[in-house]
Amino acid sequence: MRTNIVLDEKLVREAMRLANVKTKREAVHIALERFVRSGRQRRLLELQGTGGVRKDYDYKEARSAG
Repeated sequence: MRTNIVLDEKLVREAMRLANVKTKREAVHIALERFVRSGRQRRLLELQGTGGVRKDYDYKEARSAG
C-alpha cells in the first residue's frame, strides 16, 4: 500500500540506525511488524489465567486414551 505521512525525521533516523537498515521504508516496515507482534504478545499475556488448559489436565492420560 502506498501512502504519504509526515514522520519525525530524527526518530526515523534513529530507527534506521537501530534496525541497521538503509531505507525509511525498511525502518517503518520493521517498526510496524514489531508493534503488531508486541500487541499480540500483550493480548496473550492478558489471557493468562482466564481459562484454557485446566491445572489438573493430564496430557499423558489423554494421549494414551487415543
